[in-house]
Amino acid sequence: MRLGQLALLSTIALTLAIPAAATTRTHRGPTSTHKTSAKHAAKPTKVIGQRSIDDERATQIQEALIKAGYLTGQPTGRWDTASEAAMQKVQADNGWQTKLVPDSRALIKLGLGPSTASVSSLASPGGAPVTAPSSPLAQAQQ
Repeated sequence: MRLGQLALLSTIALTLAIPAAATTRTHRGPTSTHKTSAKHAAKPTKVIGQRSIDDERATQIQEALIKAGYLTGQPTGRWDTASEAAMQKVQADNGWQTKLVPDSRALIKLGLGPSTASVSSLASPGGAPVTAPSSPLAQAQQ
């Protein structure tokens, strides 16, 4: 009797397993050649930020690089490989990154950063420097 029950159970298990095995789906890898639908198409990449240095700013930077001894010749107004190499040299000499040019610290070092006069003229409508109110502690010390 035990042998008959075992045969019956194995037959039932086999019958149930065959349809399940037939319906399983094979996973395709990322290199498969199946087509993608239009809703999964890649979106164009939107580039953010400044693309190039305008000619007037390039002339200012080149003049500062020539004055500092990092560039020779006359300013061309075009941000070329010589200008880029000179700026990278300034940044490398100061221990700053050299991949992205120009670095704001390098521009400030070359004297091309914001000036305190332009900042103070923007601070008040009349162009007079704005002074901060003194603190009670500062008044007590006077």
